[in-house]
Amino acid sequence: MALTKAKIVESMQANLGLPRKRCTELLEKLIDIIKANLENGESVMISGFGKFCVNKKKERKGRNPATGSDMLLDKRKVVTFKCSHILREKINGS
Repeated sequence: MALTKAKIVESMQANLGLPRKRCTELLEKLIDIIKANLENGESVMISGFGKFCVNKKKERKGRNPATGSDMLLDKRKVVTFKCSHILREKINGS
């Protein structure tokens, strides 16, 4: 099951003792900051968690799976995530 915004807000509320509305505002503001930096092409690194990076993909040849016809896929930007070694160790139980 995925961790949702609502569950994050509940956890923040339980751990911080702040009102639900304030926790929601804090979470939304954090997400807005992360999105704004990624939109500007900047990486976002959260110590002990990982790094979100914007990578550029070149224009490339592709194939329409429905028709089998060749097509040209536009260049685009994608967001990737690389977890920190600390998080990796916790996930792997080391």
